[in-house]
Amino acid sequence: MVIRPSSARSARCSGALLAEAVIALGILATVMLPLAFAILHETKLCRSAYYRALALEVVDGEMEVLAAGDWRAFSQGRQSYPVRAVAATNLPSGEFVLTLEGQRARLEWIPRTRHAGGSRRRVDPAPDAQVGRRPVRFS
Repeated sequence: MVIRPSSARSARCSGALLAEAVIALGILATVMLPLAFAILHETKLCRSAYYRALALEVVDGEMEVLAAGDWRAFSQGRQSYPVRAVAATNLPSGEFVLTLEGQRARLEWIPRTRHAGGSRRRVDPAPDAQVGRRPVRFS
């Protein structure tokens, strides 16, 4: 069963209402699309900042452990560093690298993916000096 408008005037009103609805949807899409992309970009930035802060906290904590004398358990050169912090499980895939060269200890986190906050590193010129001990040269 087809219901037809009773007059030409009501047909014009229906057409005008449809055109107005289409224009309103177009304006809404024009405004909401850039807003959705801005929110997506902001989400990526927040996640990256979180990863950066978390990696820095873990590196700082592990550097304190190394400064307390744990560096003696490692040999000179660049090597993978096992992290004890449970919070490191919230980081994206990456690795912690300890480099011992001369009197310097450098610990850094290197992510494997983009948008992971970038690498974070701490360099300690004399690890034993921070805990009140006489600085000891690495051998």
